[in-house]
Order: sequence, then structure tokens, then C-alpha cells
Amino acid sequence: MLTKKILKSILNVKHTAIDDMKILPDGTIVIKAHPTKDEQCRCGICGRKSVHYDNGRGGTRSWRACDWNTHKVYIVADIHRVMCPKHGGVTVSVPWARHKSRFTKEFEELATWLSLSCTKTAVASLLRISWNGPIISRMRAELDANPAAHFVGLVRIGVDETSYKKGHKYITVVINHDTGKVIWAHEGHGKTIFTKFFKLLSKEQLANIQLVSGDGAKWIQACINDFCLVAKRCIDPFHVVQWATEALDEVRRLAWRDALRNPADKTPKKRGRPKKDTTAKDLKGSRFALGKAPEHLTKKQQAQLEFIAKADKRLYRAYLLKEKLRLVFQCENVAITKKELDGWIKWAQHCRINVFVELQRKIRRHYDAILATMEHHLSNAVLEATNRKIKLSVYMAYGFRNIDNMIDMIMLRCSDIDVRLPWDYEAA
Repeated sequence: MLTKKILKSILNVKHTAIDDMKILPDGTIVIKAHPTKDEQCRCGICGRKSVHYDNGRGGTRSWRACDWNTHKVYIVADIHRVMCPKHGGVTVSVPWARHKSRFTKEFEELATWLSLSCTKTAVASLLRISWNGPIISRMRAELDANPAAHFVGLVRIGVDETSYKKGHKYITVVINHDTGKVIWAHEGHGKTIFTKFFKLLSKEQLANIQLVSGDGAKWIQACINDFCLVAKRCIDPFHVVQWATEALDEVRRLAWRDALRNPADKTPKKRGRPKKDTTAKDLKGSRFALGKAPEHLTKKQQAQLEFIAKADKRLYRAYLLKEKLRLVFQCENVAITKKELDGWIKWAQHCRINVFVELQRKIRRHYDAILATMEHHLSNAVLEATNRKIKLSVYMAYGFRNIDNMIDMIMLRCSDIDVRLPWDYEAA
């Protein structure tokens, strides 16, 4: 009798009666148990008391429990099916495990916590299991039983798509700027996907949304126009400067190709070997010097900029345009920002560099969204950091075969779901 009490205490199970224990030749510990009388014949889904239906597949089932030192531990019990008034014929519930699981609750809680802190290989080696995608999904379903709770009190939200796999595979992520947590994630991107998020919100919640941040994607504005006309759209200065950096890099590549086709010095000297023109090579290696802020340049990169200023006036003018736009967003006063941005647009409009002419048109299309960002000081930095966490989760798992398991992992790691160790649940 004392041994059974000790076993029950070590297993940390409730409403369970221990019948027997044996140790197999390989060191595996097998504990035979059954639910107490009050917990018998309950529906595995809702836990309602039900009548016996049949023996199902019959036989004995086993559930993996947490290891005892180096020994694997299993709980085994005879299982049948019950007829639930709501769910029909379903496997009877057991107090030590979740429905459709072959692991105990404590084992799944430990595996989930480790999965958020360790790589797939480390978790699999430590717990001696294969990848635990179904465990993650069951824990997310239990801890996040009311997903609508994430949408309470939404005022400022951010949306962005991030790739999780080669071949243009994306997921759309929405965060709450006030908490910095993910509130929704879904496979795919575009207006159709973002519309699904807005359809989950009530009319009152849609009316409360005041600011929506994101990049320059057209589908973001289209959804705002369809569902929350009161909300203002904000485009992060990071994305605007990124547009300018990409335009600058396109000008650099064009200058490099021109230098290859038209060397600076085609006239050979009368005596000695002609000096090789290195303009194309120098332009090709100037990407980092052009992209960095002047205060962060090394001496070598400063020399590269001085060379560009003499060798290619068009490229240097594009660099000055990029820097001017970057400095526009460092103004603290919105009125000054508007004045400086208007000046930059006028300069870019007449700069005779096609990509920057197109860029100023793009900025004029998003003019109000850019000024709203500066007025409300809303940055997409939290969302970009979240995207980095998502990519890290994918790397740690060495990819996901099941997209639902990946989204469950994202919600457990990046949302406000409280994931704890097994003993912390007991303490709470």
C-alpha cells in the first residue's frame, strides 16, 4: 500500500489508482493503473459521464510518463469506448493524459517548455522521442482555449508577411502594438488572408482600431478601407528608407555595368604595360559603403565614397538622395518632417535618375501614411523582431512538415499564452 502511494506521488497523478508495477529486462518501468470510480466512463473530449459503448479495439494502451533517472516509464490501462450524448462513441478519458495522446500531461508540458527553449535535436535526444508537433498542438489548444481573448482592447495593430520556407511560402502575422504580442497568424498573404483576420472581430472591435502599421503592400490599405475606415495606416520609416536603399543599389549595379562596357581609360600608354581600369571593380565592392550611415563608415569606406563622388556623379547623387531621406525621419517635429519630405520629393522629381523618380511617386502615394507614422511614433520594429523569432523557431525545428504545428509553435512562443514547466502549473 505504501509503495502505491509513493508511485502515485512520483507520477504526480490525480484520480488514479495504482494496480501493479514491473520492471522489464531493458530497464523500462511499467505501471498498471486505472481511474478512480468517479472518473470512470467519462467522455474523452468533454469529460461528461457516459454509458459504456464497446471495447473499441480492445486490449491495453500505454502512455509515456516522465523518465525516472535513466529509466523510461509507462502507465498502462485497459481502455474502452463510451457513448457521449454530445460526441457519440468516443474513447474513454483517463485522468493522467489528454484525449488522443500517448503521453501523460506532465510529459507534454515538459516537452512543450523544452521545445520553446531548445532545438529539435536536443528535445528529441533528452526526452527520447521523435519530433513533438502533435504535443505542441494539444498544448496550444488547451492553453489557448479562447483565441478571441487576444482581440480584446485592440487599438494599434501591425501586420506583415514573413517567409518560412523556400518557394515563396509566407505566413501573415498580426501583432498588438500595445502589448508587443502576436494575436493572430495564418498561412499565406494578401487581401484574402488579411480579410480573414478582420472577419474574426466584432463591429465594436473594428471601430476601436485607430492605427494599422505595415509596409507598402496594397492589400493592407484595401482591407482597411473595407473594414475599419476610421483607422489610419502607418508605414514604418524603416521600410521607406529600405525602398531608397534598394533604389540606390539598382543605380550602383547600373553604374557597374556601364563601367564594364565603357572603361574610363581606353588609350594605351606608349611605353610599358597599360594600367588596368578598376572602376567597375571598385563600384561593385561599394555596396556596404553606400548603404551605411556616414557616422558608421570605416576609413576604407570613406575613401570609396570619395572615389564614387569623382568617378560617377549619378551614383553619388543617388547616395545623397538616400541619405537625405534617412535624415528626414530623424526630425522630431512633424511640421519640420513634412517640410523636409516635401523638399526631398521635389529634389527626387528632378534628379534625372529613373528609379528615384519612381520612388518619389511611390512616396507621394503613401504620403499620408508616412506622416501618420511620424505623428503617432508608431514603429514596426516589434513586428520585425517577431518575424526574427518566427524564423528562429523554424531554424530550431529544422523546418515544419505541418503548417498548423508551426503556427501553434509561433503562438506559444510569441503571443501572451503562459507556458510553464509542469511543477509551475501545480504551484499556480
